[in-house]
Amino acid sequence: ADLDAFATRYALPQFTPTVIGGPLEGESAETTMDLSVVHAIAPDARKVVVNARPTVEGDGAYVKIGQMMEDVDRQFPGAVWSFSISWGCDKLLTETDLAPSRAALTAAAGRGTTAFMANGDLAGLECKSGDDWSSAPAADNVGLNSVASLPEMVNVGGTTLSTTATGAWLGEQSWYDVPLSLGTSGGVSELFDLPPWQRGVESAVPPDRATGKRLTPDVSAVADPFTGVSFILDGRPTIGGGTSQAAPIWAGLAAVMNDYLLATGGRRIGDFNPLLYRIAAGARLPAFRDVTLGGNAVDNAAPGYDLVTGLGTPRVGNLVQDIADLQRETS
Repeated sequence: ADLDAFATRYALPQFTPTVIGGPLEGESAETTMDLSVVHAIAPDARKVVVNARPTVEGDGAYVKIGQMMEDVDRQFPGAVWSFSISWGCDKLLTETDLAPSRAALTAAAGRGTTAFMANGDLAGLECKSGDDWSSAPAADNVGLNSVASLPEMVNVGGTTLSTTATGAWLGEQSWYDVPLSLGTSGGVSELFDLPPWQRGVESAVPPDRATGKRLTPDVSAVADPFTGVSFILDGRPTIGGGTSQAAPIWAGLAAVMNDYLLATGGRRIGDFNPLLYRIAAGARLPAFRDVTLGGNAVDNAAPGYDLVTGLGTPRVGNLVQDIADLQRETS
């Protein structure tokens, strides 16, 4: 009913998502937000909701995550994936734990899938447990969402967005709500080495943070609940937020870019990170808005790449043209 009301309110096509993996009991708010955001951006895309709750039931959670990804890839090859879930602090895991997920992501990307992950809302302190919520941040609290640190995952940070009265972009800064200890996360992986496509940006991070490991986030989108996207929840308009909103924004944009690329003789984006960083290093059109203001509890935003908002937020029309250029070069 909320999705129907959202579509009616904003003159969008009515839609009913496919749900696999069992009913989403108790998860309606975030699921409704993510679907609404994607539908607003890509109204003609088919929406499929995958219930990941079974992966945390019983033993072998990380094997189950990989199996879930394999199943989805088998049923929906070339789809765009958006994850708005945390599977634990990266400091508590090993590369072996995440090997099934990484293998499944790599295989799916080879068939055209692009995967986006919300990088977390604890302002760089993703290893802070609920027992420590009210305590002052400590070094052990600094860390990443484990699955978000996978090199094959586009990790999405969050911003505070300013627009004109008609909705045009005006300005952005990193999202950080100090009183609530909320904000865009990011940082340096404990698990994965620096990918080749990030070697050009490692010099932009503080020397004490440049450890030769994977850097996150890769990109960003609006996540501040005070400047977020409106959707319908329990019959009433409400404002969404968090990097769980930023990730589906990018997923919706990727679906639209795929549509354009396929219609103009190109191919699906697939493994996106190598393309993003190559375009940022120098492309025909400026593809990102560089977010240089603000920070989170651990790092500061800065010109160029940073550990708070990554490469920045998208100039989508320019970005898809740059992707098309690269595809023509490698066809």
